[in-house]
Amino acid sequence: MRVATSPTLWVAILFAALLVAMPHAQAPFHWAFPDVQPPVYVRDSFVALFLSHAGIVAIASLAASVIGIILAVFVTRPAGHDFRAIVDALATIGQSFPPAAVLALAVPVLGFGPRPTIVALFLYGLLPIVEYAIAGLESVPGAVRDAAAGIGMSAWQILARVELPLAMPVILAGIRVSVTIGIGTATIGSTVGALTLGTPIFDGIGGNKVPFVLQGAVLVALFAIVTDMAFARLEAWLRPPGAAH
Repeated sequence: MRVATSPTLWVAILFAALLVAMPHAQAPFHWAFPDVQPPVYVRDSFVALFLSHAGIVAIASLAASVIGIILAVFVTRPAGHDFRAIVDALATIGQSFPPAAVLALAVPVLGFGPRPTIVALFLYGLLPIVEYAIAGLESVPGAVRDAAAGIGMSAWQILARVELPLAMPVILAGIRVSVTIGIGTATIGSTVGALTLGTPIFDGIGGNKVPFVLQGAVLVALFAIVTDMAFARLEAWLRPPGAAH
């Protein structure tokens, strides 16, 4: 019963319904924008655009999560303390560098399509994951580490069985921020040939077709909202009982 009343479920149902029904919504869009023909974007299916968009974000976010967590683990070990400022600086540069500039630099090397967009999203999404992962690992009480060492755990076992599980809710919060940002940022990949939900937006801007822009923007926003809500539920599930929110 709790699942049926979950806001996440209902927003997801609305998003899925719009993906499927949008091509059949020509009548209301024609009524609102009688001068635009066709009133609904029809070059690609919205489901195909979503699947491509989700795939690009998933690949970039997975790569950023793996690299970000590895870097966070490294700089929170005694051997990596001296490299923390360098890692922070590189991650900050990656996010401050405009994604459009990354696309412009990546296209001559990688060509048109999804690959330049994946590179841009990876660089743009690395900073929050690194920052949150470091914060999560550093929040593990020293007494807990000492107790784990006292029962004979190795440094690797302490990391895998104690530190990472306790830090996971905080790490997941960083991934949540990164993925949500990536969903919105991925739309610019349509300017270099990637199929995303931003494709109707840029087609609408180029062709002066406001309905296309609205259709793409609404779907991107719902995609980001559903994803953020799903991550929030996962964070709550992973959070230890009695832990502060």
